Amino acid sequence: MNAQGAGKLQTRFRRVVRPVAKQLWRFHLEGFERLPTEGPAILCPNHISFLDSAFLMLHVPRNISFVGKAEYMDSWKTKFIFPAMGMIPIDRGGGDKSQAALDTAERVLRRGELFGIFPEGTRSRDGYLYKGRTGAARLALKVGCPIFPVGVVGTREIQPPDAKLPKVRMDCTIKIGRPINVTRYRSRGDDHMALRQITDELMYEIRELTGQEYRSVYAGKTAETEPTVAAKVATVDDADAPALAVSFAGGE
Repeated sequence: MNAQGAGKLQTRFRRVVRPVAKQLWRFHLEGFERLPTEGPAILCPNHISFLDSAFLMLHVPRNISFVGKAEYMDSWKTKFIFPAMGMIPIDRGGGDKSQAALDTAERVLRRGELFGIFPEGTRSRDGYLYKGRTGAARLALKVGCPIFPVGVVGTREIQPPDAKLPKVRMDCTIKIGRPINVTRYRSRGDDHMALRQITDELMYEIRELTGQEYRSVYAGKTAETEPTVAAKVATVDDADAPALAVSFAGGE
């Protein structure tokens, strides 16, 4: 399926489901006035629950497209509704299949729309905030748009890892942080150190919003340590090669 991003179905879904969600959970929203009323922007939340993308989508004032793991296209339950709601399926194995999703994400932004991506790349199953991947920074530099850090708190308690159904009558806080302006790095778009600096700034801002303890390793890896400065200069992180090959829709 050639997903093109969010459309009218998401607008209708938001209008119908948001009032229902407010009856089921108590939402506390901060900083949403910072989001631009028009023009492209990338939203980057922490990722602690399958509900993160759904709750964010319900409360942003504009349609938002996001990448999600291609495995959702294998199930009849999600293969039609998720793309219709704005999910751009991405094959996290890299190569041409991943690039097609990246090209769609770029088109979404160049149309002046919102795009969402989890910089951690997958859900944090233990609640820690993990090292960010540089895909969002790479895309922001290419398009020339701001990155908004987003802090989500409470969704892990509402729907813990492996829980099939969410709990109701609980609190969820979503905070939109100060935008990161990447224009000062525009002349260094191919410099991995610049991408790393932007991403580290982004993760710092997310940590300030959520209060999570930060671990300087990629999610799902326990033995990896932070590369030295020399290593950063000499090599490009292989995990970032498919720049946006991360999930916004409950990636594993």
